[in-house]
Amino acid sequence: MHDVPTITPEEAAEALGAKREGFVLLDIREPVELTWAAVEGATCIPMQELPERLGELDGATEIAVLCHTGRRSHMVTAWLRHQGRAGARNVIGGIDLWSQTVDPAIPRY
Repeated sequence: MHDVPTITPEEAAEALGAKREGFVLLDIREPVELTWAAVEGATCIPMQELPERLGELDGATEIAVLCHTGRRSHMVTAWLRHQGRAGARNVIGGIDLWSQTVDPAIPRY
C-alpha cells in the first residue's frame, strides 16, 4: 500500500463547517453504516458505486475521503488520485476518530 496525502478529522471538519469553496467531504461507507453514524454535509457515495459515479466529483475539487477507520478511504484516495482527482486526501482514522476528536455526539461502532 503506497502513501497518499492525508487530512485530519479536525481539518476536514473546519473546511466543511466553513463551507470552503471547492471542498467535498466524501463519505464512501455503505448506506447501513450511515444509519449508525453520519457527518452532516458530507457527500455520500458508497465505495462500490464510485467507478460509475466518478463524474459527480469535480477534478479540481479538494476531496476528503471518509470511511469507518481510514482503511477503505486510503485505497479510494489512491484510486481517485490515479483517476486524476489530485485533490483527494484520506481522512485519518475515519469517522471513528472523527467522533472522538470532532463530534462526540456521533456514535462509534
